[in-house]
Amino acid sequence: MNNFTKKIIKFEILKQISMENIDVASLIPFVLVTIYTPGPGNIACTSMGVRHGIKKSINFIYGITLGFILISLLGGLCSKLLLTIIPSLESIMRWIGAAYILYLAYNILKADYSFAQNNKQIQIQPFGFKHGILLQFVNPKCIIFVLTLYTAFLHPIVTKPHLILVFTLILGLMGFSSNFLWVSLGAGISHFLNQEWIKRVVNLLLALLLVYTALRLTGILS
Repeated sequence: MNNFTKKIIKFEILKQISMENIDVASLIPFVLVTIYTPGPGNIACTSMGVRHGIKKSINFIYGITLGFILISLLGGLCSKLLLTIIPSLESIMRWIGAAYILYLAYNILKADYSFAQNNKQIQIQPFGFKHGILLQFVNPKCIIFVLTLYTAFLHPIVTKPHLILVFTLILGLMGFSSNFLWVSLGAGISHFLNQEWIKRVVNLLLALLLVYTALRLTGILS
């Protein structure tokens, strides 16, 4: 396959995505804030980076990324089945998704970004590839995020497996970059955000982004 053919395929995929009825204005902040803010995966990555460095943490990052990709793919395919069986699920999930997003906003608003307490629950020895995969399959933030994403935001594409695959790969790349970022910054991020005024500003901005997303999702803001 030559470069010209690849560009044509890429253009056609992007064209199909742009033609779908997807609310990008609310989708983007939801995805960015959810993926890049602290959760079980990112906190574990931070702990790994602080204790073991990037080199010994990379296999764990690969495992978390693969787990996220698998859950994203399964979530997209399961959403198609659920929406087929229960057509009204899309509107229901909009409100459930909005409630979940507001819950995330509340937790982000009160987050202190102090990893010392969280890290007490994380084993001292380095996590490996399989630990990363298993962590995502028991990570409620990841599972609820994926189901909310496909049933409330990306429901127009759940009948198109190739677009689900495209979005899954995009999410996987974003997830990898987030995990790598938290591993790399590690203790530096924790120390920086332990300054009270910075913590409050960051938390407030992220929470407001999620509130905005929730309001758009329910149709209160159009």
